[in-house]
Parts: sequence; C-alpha cells; structure tokens
Amino acid sequence: MGAIVLGGCTAEKSSSGTAAPEAQTQAAPGAAADKGAGKPQAGESAPGKDAGAAGVPPGQAIANTDRKLARTATLSLSSADVGGTVQKAAQIAVGAGGYTGQERTDEKSASLSIVVPAEKLDQVLTELAGAGEKVLRRELQTKDVTEEVVDVESRLSTQRASVERVRALLGQASSISEITSVERELTSREAELESLQARQKALAGSVAMSTISLNVSMVPGPSTVEEDRGFVGGLAGGWDAFLDFGIGLLTVLGAVLPFAVLLGVPLFFAIRFFLARRRRVAAVPPESS
Repeated sequence: MGAIVLGGCTAEKSSSGTAAPEAQTQAAPGAAADKGAGKPQAGESAPGKDAGAAGVPPGQAIANTDRKLARTATLSLSSADVGGTVQKAAQIAVGAGGYTGQERTDEKSASLSIVVPAEKLDQVLTELAGAGEKVLRRELQTKDVTEEVVDVESRLSTQRASVERVRALLGQASSISEITSVERELTSREAELESLQARQKALAGSVAMSTISLNVSMVPGPSTVEEDRGFVGGLAGGWDAFLDFGIGLLTVLGAVLPFAVLLGVPLFFAIRFFLARRRRVAAVPPESS
C-alpha cells in the first residue's frame, strides 16, 4: 500500500509542471503492477504535451478569446493653481468610478496616481486635460495580456486536478510515513495553486482598471507678468535693489566691527600718547648758548 501511495505522488509531481492535464492513473490497491499503470487515461493529454484549457490547443484558445488589454497612461499638465488642479483631478476620478492613489504636492508641482475603469480611460484623460492650463505631454500604453491570461487559466485547471488527485492518494495512505509524505506533496501543490490564483487576480485587475500618472507643474499667471512692466515695476525693482545694497552694507559693517574694536582701542591710546609727547617737547624752550 505504501508503494502505491508514494508511487502516485512521484508520478503526480513529474507531470504537474506542464500546462496539460496530468496523465497519472490512480491505481487501486493491488493494481500497481498492471500494464496500463502510468499511461494517460481516456480524454487526457500525454505528459509533456502543451494543451489549453478543456483540451483546446493554446493557439486556438487564444483565437477564440476576446483580447485582454492592460492600458496605462501618463499625462503632464501646466497650471497656475497646482492644488486646485489636483483637487479637480481627484473629483474626476471619483466621478468616473475610480480612486486616487499615491500623491505628492508642493507649491510648484504635484504628482498623482489615478485608477479608473478601463472603459472610461479615454473619457477621463479628456476631462483631466481640461483641468489644467496646457497639456505638456500625453502618453498611452497598451499591453496585450491575452496569451498570459489563457496560459494561467490552463495551468489553474491542471493544478486543481493535480491537488484533487493528491488528496485522493492521501485517503489511501495507511501509515504515518505515507501520510506525512503525501501531506508534504499536497501542501506544495496547494501553494502553487494559490500563487496561480493570485496571478490570475492581478491580471484581471490590470485589464479591468487603468492607471493614470498625472503630473502638474506651475506656470506664472498673466496678472503677474503685467505687474512687472512699466513705472510700478521699475520702482519695485529699484526699491528691492536699494534694500539689497543696504543689507549688504550692514553685513560688511557687522563683519568688520569686531576687528575695529580690537585694533582701534590700542591705536587710539598710542596716537594720544604720541600727541601728548609732542606737546611737551614743543613747550620746553631751547637752551641759549
């Protein structure tokens, strides 16, 4: 009985990596030596041959399947009000049945990730373009994932059948060593099945929802340009220059003042002493010969 269970596990593992249904025959107790053991059952593909889901070749399965497209976009806008444009973009996303993701905003620029239903991608891009002053860049990327979707579905069908067969072998195990061996094999195959299911879910999400990377940069408003012209603009520029000169002069005086104090005090007393000595010398009359 142990040989039957362990033999079944080994045969299952050798064929689980292919996309075709596994051809291992589940032998009943006492029938392990039959000539037909290990050969494909009726309706199953031979090990090593690639077949699509339900026995349909992959090429034909893809031809009979609607194309699965994963679409993403990048949009760069210029705006005089970066924060206001980001708020409008968030409202557009929610109105289309989507949501916003990672966001970074400062005074002069912003970046925002927007996820919307794939069928509304073009409509949302048009609305976002109207939220700013000017469209700087617009890119649309489309990836055909049909073949990958069909391949994952085929492998899922195969892996589910593989897990069920190993579970059946677990029911035939009669000793602790046999149960331990089959359970270890079952755990490994269930983990692979969960990985395939996660991959299938991710592919379905990329097809159903589209991601837009929105970038907004600041541009000067027309009113600011007008204020910089004419007499008022010249007066403002001259006043700024005067203030800059005054600040620079005060900075220099502040830097020189400590040295002036340090050197000026000894120099002051030295000059005073020298002048006093000259006065004393001038006051003494010369001796007559």
